Amino acid sequence: MATIRAPRHSLRAATAGGITAALLLSAAGCGGSSSGHGAASAGTRGGAKGGNAAAAKVPEATTFTTVTGAPADTTPDGATDGLVVHPTSPAPVFDRPAGHRFATLPTTELDGPTWVPVVETSGDWRRVLLPSRPNGATGWVPGTALKTARTPYTVRVDLTRRRLVLERSARPVGRWPVAVGDVRTPTPTGRTFVMATLAPAKKTPSPIVLPLGTHSATLDTFGGGPGTVALHGWPDTSVFGKAVTHGCVRVPADALKALSRVPLGSLVFISA
Repeated sequence: MATIRAPRHSLRAATAGGITAALLLSAAGCGGSSSGHGAASAGTRGGAKGGNAAAAKVPEATTFTTVTGAPADTTPDGATDGLVVHPTSPAPVFDRPAGHRFATLPTTELDGPTWVPVVETSGDWRRVLLPSRPNGATGWVPGTALKTARTPYTVRVDLTRRRLVLERSARPVGRWPVAVGDVRTPTPTGRTFVMATLAPAKKTPSPIVLPLGTHSATLDTFGGGPGTVALHGWPDTSVFGKAVTHGCVRVPADALKALSRVPLGSLVFISA
């Protein structure tokens, strides 16, 4: 595997897998009421296709899909050394090293490169967080055909204090009050990651949207989206410090500017 510098990305304004950045922003109901409840249905939108019969039998691990047989993240508060990986070709995902294949990790997510955090290593195998439902899904990918990088950044969201802290090399570099999910549509807790950096054509309510690798636990969909939770801005500053969203985390303008520089795959810890 080749080790490269932490992935930096230009903002993507195009539609992603048939869903726009603005739709992703509303996917967790951040701007309105819900349109459905329960588990999302599986799909195969938004990524490179597997090229063989085995790949055709398993879903792609994207924000649009539900995977079955994925081992759960048993250390939702566990820190890592910042290692993130990018598959240079569609990568098979297993429940254990050389075990049962249950998904394919595509080379792209939302029209950008797939970068996922490594949470465990065993020989040449890497256990990574997946962007699919259920929340906290992980999988093992072989180390071949992977690019690696290290990101010094960690994002921490405290739902009780309604505060976001951005860390670089384990040291805080910014703290901001944020708006989080209300009691009926809470922001999901656990360990996730920055999945994409998108620039909606319509800059209101947010000029940048940062979809995470986690989903609303109470909303199946909103506005046609898959219920993806995101970090994004909000024009009404009175919401910061309150529990008023349908799952997303609304952040001040200066926080959004800082977060937009965070490499893909960087860990995001959401605690109650």
